[in-house]
Amino acid sequence: MNINCNGNLIDLSTPKVMGILNVTPNSFYDGGKHKEINSIIHQVDKMLSEGADFIDVGAYSSKPSAAFVSETEEINRLVPIIKELVNTFPNSILSVDTFRAEVARVSVDNGVAIVNDISAGLLDENMLPTVADLKVPYVMMHMRGNPQTMQSLTNYDDILKEMIFYFSERIAKARSFGISDIIIDPGFGFAKTVEQNYEVLQKMELLSILELPLLVGVSRKSMIYKVLENSPENALNGTSVLNTVALQKGAKILRVHDVKEAVECIKIVNKLK
Repeated sequence: MNINCNGNLIDLSTPKVMGILNVTPNSFYDGGKHKEINSIIHQVDKMLSEGADFIDVGAYSSKPSAAFVSETEEINRLVPIIKELVNTFPNSILSVDTFRAEVARVSVDNGVAIVNDISAGLLDENMLPTVADLKVPYVMMHMRGNPQTMQSLTNYDDILKEMIFYFSERIAKARSFGISDIIIDPGFGFAKTVEQNYEVLQKMELLSILELPLLVGVSRKSMIYKVLENSPENALNGTSVLNTVALQKGAKILRVHDVKEAVECIKIVNKLK
Protein backbone atom coordinates (compact mmCIF):
# COMPACT_ATOMS: atom_id res chain seq x y z
CA MET A 1 0.00 0.00 0.00
CA ASN A 2 1.41 3.37 -1.09
CA ILE A 3 0.17 6.95 -0.84
CA ASN A 4 1.48 9.86 -2.90
CA CYS A 5 2.52 12.84 -0.76
CA ASN A 6 3.91 15.81 -2.68
CA GLY A 7 5.18 13.45 -5.37
CA ASN A 8 6.81 11.06 -2.89
CA LEU A 9 5.43 7.52 -2.65
CA ILE A 10 5.06 6.56 1.01
CA ASP A 11 5.13 2.80 1.52
CA LEU A 12 2.67 1.77 4.23
CA SER A 13 3.69 -1.89 4.26
CA THR A 14 5.65 -0.86 7.36
CA PRO A 15 3.31 1.12 9.65
CA LYS A 16 3.92 4.83 10.04
CA VAL A 17 3.43 7.37 12.83
CA MET A 18 1.41 10.58 12.58
CA GLY A 19 2.26 13.08 15.31
CA ILE A 20 -0.58 15.26 16.60
CA LEU A 21 -0.12 19.02 16.71
CA ASN A 22 -3.17 20.72 18.20
CA VAL A 23 -3.11 24.49 17.89
CA THR A 24 -6.41 24.87 19.71
CA PRO A 25 -7.01 26.32 23.17
CA ASN A 26 -9.37 23.48 24.15
CA SER A 27 -8.17 20.09 22.91
CA PHE A 28 -8.87 17.33 25.46
CA TYR A 29 -5.18 16.57 26.18
CA ASP A 30 -2.84 19.28 24.90
CA GLY A 31 -5.19 22.23 24.42
CA GLY A 32 -3.38 25.52 24.85
CA LYS A 33 0.08 23.95 25.08
CA HIS A 34 1.19 25.00 21.63
CA LYS A 35 0.08 28.60 21.08
CA GLU A 36 3.46 30.28 20.71
CA ILE A 37 5.43 29.60 17.54
CA ASN A 38 8.62 28.69 19.43
CA SER A 39 6.70 26.06 21.40
CA ILE A 40 5.20 24.71 18.18
CA ILE A 41 8.59 24.51 16.43
CA HIS A 42 10.10 22.75 19.46
CA GLN A 43 7.26 20.22 19.60
CA VAL A 44 7.39 19.42 15.89
CA ASP A 45 11.19 19.11 15.98
CA LYS A 46 10.81 16.67 18.88
CA MET A 47 8.21 14.57 17.06
CA LEU A 48 10.23 14.44 13.85
CA SER A 49 13.43 13.54 15.68
CA GLU A 50 11.58 10.73 17.45
CA GLY A 51 10.48 9.26 14.13
CA ALA A 52 7.18 10.86 13.11
CA ASP A 53 6.43 10.30 9.42
CA PHE A 54 3.60 12.85 9.31
CA ILE A 55 2.57 15.86 11.41
CA ASP A 56 -1.20 16.37 11.68
CA VAL A 57 -2.09 20.00 12.39
CA GLY A 58 -5.52 20.80 13.78
CA ALA A 59 -7.11 24.11 14.77
CA TYR A 60 -10.64 22.95 15.67
CA SER A 61 -11.05 20.64 18.64
CA SER A 62 -13.29 17.68 17.82
CA LYS A 63 -13.68 16.46 21.39
CA PRO A 64 -17.28 15.77 22.45
CA SER A 65 -19.28 19.00 22.82
CA ALA A 66 -16.36 21.08 21.52
CA ALA A 67 -17.04 24.77 21.04
CA PHE A 68 -17.82 25.98 17.53
CA VAL A 69 -14.97 27.67 15.65
CA SER A 70 -15.63 29.76 12.56
CA GLU A 71 -14.00 28.90 9.26
CA THR A 72 -12.15 32.23 9.28
CA GLU A 73 -10.78 31.60 12.76
CA GLU A 74 -9.70 28.07 11.81
CA ILE A 75 -7.82 29.39 8.77
CA ASN A 76 -6.26 32.22 10.76
CA ARG A 77 -4.98 29.75 13.34
CA LEU A 78 -3.61 27.33 10.76
CA VAL A 79 -1.98 29.30 7.96
CA PRO A 80 0.83 31.07 9.87
CA ILE A 81 1.77 27.80 11.57
CA ILE A 82 1.71 25.78 8.35
CA LYS A 83 3.90 28.38 6.64
CA GLU A 84 6.37 28.34 9.52
CA LEU A 85 6.53 24.53 9.58
CA VAL A 86 7.06 24.30 5.82
CA ASN A 87 9.84 26.85 6.07
CA THR A 88 11.51 25.26 9.11
CA PHE A 89 11.00 21.60 8.17
CA PRO A 90 10.88 21.57 4.36
CA ASN A 91 11.15 17.78 4.13
CA SER A 92 8.32 17.08 6.57
CA ILE A 93 4.92 15.77 5.45
CA LEU A 94 2.09 17.81 6.93
CA SER A 95 -1.53 16.79 7.28
CA VAL A 96 -4.43 19.11 8.11
CA ASP A 97 -7.17 17.93 10.46
CA THR A 98 -10.31 19.67 9.16
CA PHE A 99 -13.79 18.88 7.89
CA ARG A 100 -14.06 22.11 5.87
CA ALA A 101 -13.23 22.19 2.17
CA GLU A 102 -11.96 25.77 2.10
CA VAL A 103 -9.69 25.15 5.09
CA ALA A 104 -8.34 22.08 3.30
CA ARG A 105 -7.73 24.06 0.10
CA VAL A 106 -5.94 26.93 1.84
CA SER A 107 -3.83 24.48 3.86
CA VAL A 108 -2.74 22.51 0.80
CA ASP A 109 -2.02 25.72 -1.07
CA ASN A 110 0.40 26.56 1.75
CA GLY A 111 2.20 23.21 1.77
CA VAL A 112 0.05 20.55 3.44
CA ALA A 113 0.14 17.13 1.76
CA ILE A 114 -2.74 15.19 3.37
CA VAL A 115 -6.33 16.06 4.32
CA ASN A 116 -7.64 14.35 7.47
CA ASP A 117 -11.45 14.70 7.69
CA ILE A 118 -13.38 13.44 10.72
CA SER A 119 -16.64 13.59 8.74
CA ALA A 120 -15.67 11.73 5.53
CA GLY A 121 -17.12 14.63 3.57
CA LEU A 122 -20.52 14.62 5.28
CA LEU A 123 -20.13 18.00 7.05
CA ASP A 124 -19.13 19.91 3.90
CA GLU A 125 -20.49 18.87 0.52
CA ASN A 126 -17.54 20.56 -1.18
CA MET A 127 -14.90 18.48 0.62
CA LEU A 128 -14.73 15.50 -1.73
CA PRO A 129 -14.58 17.50 -4.98
CA THR A 130 -12.04 19.82 -3.36
CA VAL A 131 -9.75 16.95 -2.28
CA ALA A 132 -10.07 15.45 -5.76
CA ASP A 133 -9.03 18.76 -7.27
CA LEU A 134 -6.10 19.07 -4.83
CA LYS A 135 -4.91 15.52 -5.65
CA VAL A 136 -3.80 14.73 -2.10
CA PRO A 137 -4.35 11.64 0.08
CA TYR A 138 -7.58 11.73 2.05
CA VAL A 139 -8.26 10.28 5.49
CA MET A 140 -11.95 9.61 6.02
CA MET A 141 -13.20 8.81 9.50
CA HIS A 142 -16.32 7.10 10.78
CA MET A 143 -18.55 9.42 12.79
CA ARG A 144 -22.19 10.27 13.22
CA GLY A 145 -23.40 13.84 13.60
CA ASN A 146 -20.81 16.45 14.51
CA PRO A 147 -18.57 17.11 17.54
CA GLN A 148 -21.47 18.79 19.32
CA THR A 149 -23.97 15.93 18.81
CA MET A 150 -21.99 12.73 18.20
CA GLN A 151 -22.14 11.31 21.72
CA SER A 152 -25.95 11.16 21.54
CA LEU A 153 -25.77 9.05 18.36
CA THR A 154 -24.43 5.73 19.64
CA ASN A 155 -27.27 3.32 18.83
CA TYR A 156 -26.12 0.51 16.52
CA ASP A 157 -27.57 -2.90 15.70
CA ASP A 158 -24.21 -4.21 14.48
CA ILE A 159 -21.52 -1.54 14.72
CA LEU A 160 -18.87 -3.18 12.50
CA LYS A 161 -21.41 -4.05 9.82
CA GLU A 162 -22.73 -0.50 9.86
CA MET A 163 -19.21 0.94 9.73
CA ILE A 164 -18.35 -1.19 6.70
CA PHE A 165 -21.53 -0.02 4.98
CA TYR A 166 -20.69 3.61 5.87
CA PHE A 167 -17.15 3.35 4.51
CA SER A 168 -18.27 1.52 1.37
CA GLU A 169 -20.68 4.34 0.57
CA ARG A 170 -18.17 7.12 1.36
CA ILE A 171 -15.35 5.40 -0.56
CA ALA A 172 -17.59 5.01 -3.62
CA LYS A 173 -18.54 8.69 -3.37
CA ALA A 174 -14.89 9.74 -3.08
CA ARG A 175 -13.90 7.53 -6.02
CA SER A 176 -16.69 9.08 -8.12
CA PHE A 177 -14.95 12.44 -7.77
CA GLY A 178 -11.56 10.93 -8.63
CA ILE A 179 -9.89 10.65 -5.21
CA SER A 180 -7.30 7.90 -5.53
CA ASP A 181 -5.40 7.73 -2.21
CA ILE A 182 -7.89 6.99 0.58
CA ILE A 183 -7.13 6.03 4.19
CA ILE A 184 -9.88 4.96 6.59
CA ASP A 185 -10.10 5.78 10.30
CA PRO A 186 -12.54 3.86 12.57
CA GLY A 187 -13.09 6.99 14.63
CA PHE A 188 -12.42 5.77 18.15
CA GLY A 189 -14.29 8.00 20.58
CA PHE A 190 -16.59 9.46 17.91
CA ALA A 191 -20.26 8.50 18.27
CA LYS A 192 -19.21 5.41 20.21
CA THR A 193 -19.46 4.36 23.84
CA VAL A 194 -16.42 2.96 25.65
CA GLU A 195 -17.78 -0.56 25.13
CA GLN A 196 -18.34 0.07 21.42
CA ASN A 197 -14.79 1.39 21.03
CA TYR A 198 -13.43 -1.88 22.39
CA GLU A 199 -15.76 -3.93 20.21
CA VAL A 200 -14.49 -2.08 17.14
CA LEU A 201 -10.88 -2.64 18.16
CA GLN A 202 -11.51 -6.30 18.93
CA LYS A 203 -13.01 -6.88 15.47
CA MET A 204 -11.02 -4.27 13.53
CA GLU A 205 -9.49 -6.79 11.15
CA LEU A 206 -12.95 -7.02 9.53
CA LEU A 207 -12.27 -3.59 8.00
CA SER A 208 -9.60 -5.21 5.83
CA ILE A 209 -12.43 -6.15 3.46
CA LEU A 210 -12.27 -2.52 2.28
CA GLU A 211 -8.67 -3.07 1.09
CA LEU A 212 -7.49 0.38 2.19
CA PRO A 213 -4.84 1.55 4.68
CA LEU A 214 -6.15 1.93 8.21
CA LEU A 215 -5.33 4.87 10.49
CA VAL A 216 -5.93 4.43 14.22
CA GLY A 217 -6.12 7.26 16.74
CA VAL A 218 -6.61 6.12 20.34
CA SER A 219 -3.92 8.30 21.90
CA ARG A 220 -4.79 9.21 25.52
CA LYS A 221 -8.54 8.98 24.79
CA SER A 222 -11.30 8.39 27.31
CA MET A 223 -11.66 4.76 26.21
CA ILE A 224 -8.31 4.32 27.97
CA TYR A 225 -8.40 6.58 30.98
CA LYS A 226 -12.00 5.73 31.91
CA VAL A 227 -11.09 2.04 32.07
CA LEU A 228 -7.93 2.79 34.04
CA GLU A 229 -9.75 5.34 36.21
CA ASN A 230 -7.08 7.97 35.71
CA SER A 231 -6.66 10.91 33.29
CA PRO A 232 -5.36 11.74 29.80
CA GLU A 233 -2.06 12.75 31.41
CA ASN A 234 -1.68 9.23 32.85
CA ALA A 235 -2.89 7.28 29.82
CA LEU A 236 0.38 6.79 27.92
CA ASN A 237 0.90 3.19 28.99
CA GLY A 238 -2.66 2.30 28.06
CA THR A 239 -2.17 4.07 24.73
CA SER A 240 0.86 1.91 23.95
CA VAL A 241 -1.11 -1.24 24.80
CA LEU A 242 -3.94 -0.32 22.44
CA ASN A 243 -1.55 0.83 19.71
CA THR A 244 0.09 -2.59 19.88
CA VAL A 245 -3.28 -4.31 19.53
CA ALA A 246 -4.20 -1.98 16.66
CA LEU A 247 -1.00 -2.88 14.80
CA GLN A 248 -1.75 -6.57 15.23
CA LYS A 249 -5.25 -5.89 13.85
CA GLY A 250 -3.89 -4.21 10.71
CA ALA A 251 -3.30 -0.51 11.49
CA LYS A 252 -0.92 1.15 9.02
CA ILE A 253 -0.78 4.61 10.63
CA LEU A 254 -0.82 5.41 14.34
CA ARG A 255 -2.00 8.95 15.11
CA VAL A 256 -0.44 9.86 18.46
CA HIS A 257 0.64 12.53 20.90
CA ASP A 258 3.70 10.49 21.94
CA VAL A 259 5.80 9.58 18.91
CA LYS A 260 8.73 7.80 20.55
CA GLU A 261 6.49 5.24 22.24
CA ALA A 262 4.48 4.62 19.06
CA VAL A 263 7.65 4.04 17.05
CA GLU A 264 8.74 1.52 19.67
CA CYS A 265 5.38 -0.28 19.40
CA ILE A 266 5.88 -0.62 15.65
CA LYS A 267 9.43 -1.96 16.08
CA ILE A 268 8.33 -4.57 18.60
CA VAL A 269 5.30 -5.72 16.59
CA ASN A 270 7.42 -5.93 13.43
CA LYS A 271 9.88 -8.10 15.31
CA LEU A 272 7.07 -10.48 16.23
CA LYS A 273 6.24 -10.84 12.55
